[in-house]
Amino acid sequence: SNDDTARKKLSKGHQILNKALSNSQSLEGDADLQFLLIGGELIKIRSRSWKKNRLLKLQEDCKTFWHESHRIFKKSHTFSIDDIDSVRMGRQSEGLNKHTDPSVEDQCFSIIFKGSKRNLDLMAHTREDAKQWVKSLNKVISSMRNLNCHWIINCMRKADKNDDKKMTLKELKRFLRQINVEVDDTYAEEIFKTCDKSNSGSLEGSEIKHFYGLLTQREEIDVIYGKYAQTEGQMSAKDLLDFLLKEQREQVSMGDVLKLIEKYEIDETAKQKKHMSKDGFLMYLQHEDGSILNPAHKRVYQDMSQPLNHYYISSSHNTYLKEDQLKGPSSTEAYIKALMKSCRCVELDCWDGANGEPVIYHGYTLTSKILFRDVIKAIKEYAFKTSDYPVILSLENHCTVDQQRLMAHHLISILGDALVVKPLGNTMPTNFPSPEELKGKILIKGKRLNKLDAVFTNNNTIEEEMVSEEDEAADCKENGQKAKPKKSKIKLAKELSDLVIYCKSVHYSGFEHAKDNQAFYEMSSFKETTAYIHHNMDKLSRIYPAGSRTDSSNYNPMPMWNVGCQIVALNFQTPSKEMHINQGRFLPNGFCGYILKPEFQRSFSSTFNPNKLTDGPWLQRKVFHIMIISAQQLPKLNKDKAKSIVDPLVRVEIHGVPTDNASKETHYIENNGFNPMWNERFQFNIQVPELAMVRFVVEDYDSASQNDFIGQYCLPLTSVQNGYRHVPLLTKRGDAISSAGLFVHLMLIDV
Repeated sequence: SNDDTARKKLSKGHQILNKALSNSQSLEGDADLQFLLIGGELIKIRSRSWKKNRLLKLQEDCKTFWHESHRIFKKSHTFSIDDIDSVRMGRQSEGLNKHTDPSVEDQCFSIIFKGSKRNLDLMAHTREDAKQWVKSLNKVISSMRNLNCHWIINCMRKADKNDDKKMTLKELKRFLRQINVEVDDTYAEEIFKTCDKSNSGSLEGSEIKHFYGLLTQREEIDVIYGKYAQTEGQMSAKDLLDFLLKEQREQVSMGDVLKLIEKYEIDETAKQKKHMSKDGFLMYLQHEDGSILNPAHKRVYQDMSQPLNHYYISSSHNTYLKEDQLKGPSSTEAYIKALMKSCRCVELDCWDGANGEPVIYHGYTLTSKILFRDVIKAIKEYAFKTSDYPVILSLENHCTVDQQRLMAHHLISILGDALVVKPLGNTMPTNFPSPEELKGKILIKGKRLNKLDAVFTNNNTIEEEMVSEEDEAADCKENGQKAKPKKSKIKLAKELSDLVIYCKSVHYSGFEHAKDNQAFYEMSSFKETTAYIHHNMDKLSRIYPAGSRTDSSNYNPMPMWNVGCQIVALNFQTPSKEMHINQGRFLPNGFCGYILKPEFQRSFSSTFNPNKLTDGPWLQRKVFHIMIISAQQLPKLNKDKAKSIVDPLVRVEIHGVPTDNASKETHYIENNGFNPMWNERFQFNIQVPELAMVRFVVEDYDSASQNDFIGQYCLPLTSVQNGYRHVPLLTKRGDAISSAGLFVHLMLIDV
């Protein structure tokens, strides 16, 4: 019977669950976990005067934190481990830096959340307590992130309302709803009866495991595995080698295969035989070797010794803003978040502040102000946490000479040796240094009073003089954004001017003028509607959003990259399709914030024009075959409505040169976010693969209104692996959705 077949299939199919459970259990006796489960009193800090004792503890599910609240309508707050972005030791948040004294540095720590949720700034009673909290939190966060099945186990616990470690049919149905599966009553009863061997009317112990096995059975994996498992019902090393060569199109040896078995096989008997069981195969498919992103591209793999202008550089616009351009808050936290996403060019709008201290904000608007000094301290601390490659500070300077001198003082005293204050080498350069040569260095982009060669002559004695303001400031005024009229020239302090070495801002006076008159280190900023390919062969260009985008919306960066612009500045604070494409562009090469441009965008002899394709090295016609097979564990969108289940569909988009842009989508599947299956094939014709990006979008179909966003993932076509692959899913803000993903088959074929 079908039940017998299912039982046979499942008899050896529980190792993954067992591993997850044993991992949970091995953590259960852990001192750090016990510390969090007991919890403790901490001081929560909101301002200099608002400092209150609050209890914080981990709940029994090992996934939810509870902390008390004294608000009348909200006696407690909870948050999930999945909501946490990072834990920072010390006074490393804006709030703690502002509201506590340096003397309590060792007692402070912050829980930083994903998205726009406010940080939890805390102070322990002793230095040892603070260290213990941070150590324990980090351990539990990393343990839970590594448990693939923890999500399902957690949902089972929640469904077990009376906590008797048994599941009735009613609890079973509740559990299915929690994991986003709509099961009709007869099917639910069928699974229940199959598993309830004791006829007790409830499932317990091994029966729950059996039920879990039936539930997580992946038919599509069974088919693939069955085709290649030719040795005692398992994949021998040779079977796995055949699969990798034929299906995955990977150039691998038997040595590589044995490493995969060692890495992913969870059945010791199979491992000793050098076999891969079906559970081991599933583990392989769900981890980095089975991912759509080529694992070799997860580290820095490109040549980093080319001149700086040969790279796309991850760049942020109005980095200080957390929301819109007119009244939103400014924050040093926004700089930290951008730098932690490997942004390598940040913007500082500098204005005269009170008490002689320059401030950063969006001038003539109601956006809040932050001290220039505090921003430079945050940059010093976080510039090189995720990438060693250089950071460019794009200064938009509106300050008087005295405050400019103070800006120069802060830059030199805070950044120290990291600040580039003279050209590398002892002679006047004719080209940019490389990212490799500039590792750990910070460059200033701004106005300069004289030519760079003055550094090598004794002709550097000029004093302050008037310079035109930045082109972007003028653009903002044209758009009526900064209502107050302002002189278009400012007096520039020599001390600040001298810090501008490789990125001297000059007014754009047309590409022909630039070609004849502009030195390599002189660069212009263009609004999003202007760009020119040959200009970018030997000079840097910065693109910024039009001043009319007061809502901090973004423009499409693809046309700018297509013509070789390096610094394409986007509003990092705004989750959007454009930011997804930006995140995808910089995902490979170790997520270091620099991507080497294709050769045809670096060579002066190139005649490449993205809008009018001719024959040339850029034209490498390919057909991209994609089969969307299935999805796993898609999140519920409306967590408050117990019965809401998603109706998912998948859209595949190609973004590249205009002729390559395309989009295709699957049909939607009713009431199944747990394991929907499509098996739909798409085909895309690609002309310029080196510039193409692939974006997967999962949406909840709605016949009456716009579809709701569920998740997305974007990466360059050149980083896609062929064969059967797992596609992780990210939120709108670019954070990973734990356990959720797509299963696809991909093949990129030369025409």
